[in-house]
Amino acid sequence: MITGELKSKVDRIWDSFWSGGISNPLEVIEQITYLLFIRRLDDLHTLALNKSARTGTPIERPIFPSGADNNGKPYEELRWSRFKNTSAPEMFQTVGEHVFPFLRTLGGDGSTYSTHMKDARFTIPNAALLSRVVDMLDSVPMDDRDTKGDLYEYLLSKIATAGHNGQFRTPRHIIRLMVEMVAPGPDDTICDPACGSAGFLMEASEYVRREHDYLFHEPKRNEHFHHEMFHGFDFDSTMLRVGSMNMLLHGVESPVIEYRDSLAQSVADEAEKYSVILANPPFAGSIDYDSTAKDLTQVVKTKKTELLFLILFLRLLKPGGQAAVIVPDGVLFGSSKAHKEIRRMLVDDHKLDAVVKLPGGVFKPYTGVSAAILFFNKTSSGGTDNVWFYEMTADGWSLDDKRSPLLPEDKLGVRPSADFGEADHAKNNLPDVLARWSQRNDDELKRTRTEQSFCVPKDDVVAQDYDLSLNRYKEIVHNEIEHRAPLEILVDLERLESEIQQGMADLKALLG
Repeated sequence: MITGELKSKVDRIWDSFWSGGISNPLEVIEQITYLLFIRRLDDLHTLALNKSARTGTPIERPIFPSGADNNGKPYEELRWSRFKNTSAPEMFQTVGEHVFPFLRTLGGDGSTYSTHMKDARFTIPNAALLSRVVDMLDSVPMDDRDTKGDLYEYLLSKIATAGHNGQFRTPRHIIRLMVEMVAPGPDDTICDPACGSAGFLMEASEYVRREHDYLFHEPKRNEHFHHEMFHGFDFDSTMLRVGSMNMLLHGVESPVIEYRDSLAQSVADEAEKYSVILANPPFAGSIDYDSTAKDLTQVVKTKKTELLFLILFLRLLKPGGQAAVIVPDGVLFGSSKAHKEIRRMLVDDHKLDAVVKLPGGVFKPYTGVSAAILFFNKTSSGGTDNVWFYEMTADGWSLDDKRSPLLPEDKLGVRPSADFGEADHAKNNLPDVLARWSQRNDDELKRTRTEQSFCVPKDDVVAQDYDLSLNRYKEIVHNEIEHRAPLEILVDLERLESEIQQGMADLKALLG
């Protein structure tokens, strides 16, 4: 957990970027990401030097080789530990004219991080700002995974407060809910085909680390966690860098985060490769048939990205694999042939587990679009018995553009640390969603459709033409109305008329 002092430093640095002319929050985070990577290179080189001194053998592939760069600057002086102690003007010159050109040469070593540095650009506008940023980052204990991870998360939250690029930021508490419900294990292979800042992958890594910490004592599983478990695709080079750094700072050494236009490129080489998919893909968009991978459009002919992504997820999942994905409400009840066919596939051909309706303002201030989370398993042989519905009305935060917390921090999120009562539930449904999810094949089957969650048999869904909107099945409780005899009502009306007439007469007498 980062301290208030460190948060204040970040806030001041952020303001300095803005006053210095960098108004795009993603560019700010990108520049900080480059500097974090530069510091990591120095740490890795120090470890290699220490190992060399212990073993008496030379470093096989030194990050900073002996000699100098093309401009005559010794590589040794490009290390973070060296230039951080120089004057601000000298540091500015070293980083801009030597370190960044050096970064662009690192892409050939094949690592996830260096691959995304090949087009690194230095855009910090002045020496004073660079010096402040370097001082701030140098004060972060990089051997403390929680602190450096929380620092980066705080930086990413700045995207939200800046009100830009919101499509890259799903609320973290919604991501945590989805991950907790899916409960990935140490042998899973997890993918987000529209990964952005890698929030889903990061949260999945934290869950696996927390719930299955024994895996780090098993060499094969440890290797799987760091090199094979996490896969993310995006076609924005900035987000690839940001997502990679997010994973690195949360303790994943080499996730597979790659450039890929998920809907345009064939998925033949990725088909049935992943056991878990977690995603909030772009929706409310459409693309041309010609630019869409043919192995997607041959399943269902549609231009809508939200439908194409669902087809993609089914192609990517292994048999038995599970998915938790956010979709706009239109997917649940859209009347087009493509909408109906996608829903039919999920219900008839695979196993649709649940539809969790999200509160209307959950994605504000970026959009007020209504959305839901779909949970399903790929079976290719059916298996849907009942579909569990949950109507989430509150997520712990106000549903306006401000998205202010409605409860103390220890009562927010999926697993509150403080005592949690009925009044708290009215403001934060997340703990209840998780608790009832585990009972969806037991006690939840007995709940009536007037309650916040309930189960609907498959036959009822089919009878409703595969409509998955919660309101289609929700039953409203009508308050009983007391009926009176007409004669009683007439007597009351006569009495009321008499009282009005008497009141008018009194008023006239009073006025003279």
